[in-house]
Amino acid sequence: RQVASQCRLLQSSSGRPSSPQLPQLPDEPISLQDAPGGLFQLPPGDPFPERVTVAWLSVVALAFALVCDPQENLSLAEITLRRLAPRLLTSLRLLGPGADVLLRPDAADVLLDRLLPHGQMLFLNEHFLQAVDREM
Repeated sequence: RQVASQCRLLQSSSGRPSSPQLPQLPDEPISLQDAPGGLFQLPPGDPFPERVTVAWLSVVALAFALVCDPQENLSLAEITLRRLAPRLLTSLRLLGPGADVLLRPDAADVLLDRLLPHGQMLFLNEHFLQAVDREM
């Protein structure tokens, strides 16, 4: 909910209207260099026992979020999210004319296992990412 609120706030402050319809996903890869994103903190409580930082990224009409422990490198989290999001986009299956989207769990599991093994962020280079893309 907080990621959705952040996205709507950013859209309204930039003057872009928010659309309840999910636009058609493009056929070619999306550049996420200028995709809106940010960070916010969640206080201790439900669902996390300690304060966590959430890195988020808005792509097309979807938002991706990566929950980070306090000691994690937030710059690396943003880079990881920007490299993970386009690969997850290729794993989307649109379910209907609304905002109904489903990730293919098998593809998402492989991506998360390779790019975030055991939940640990890696410094990812292009050769490694190309190998993951070929594997997928």
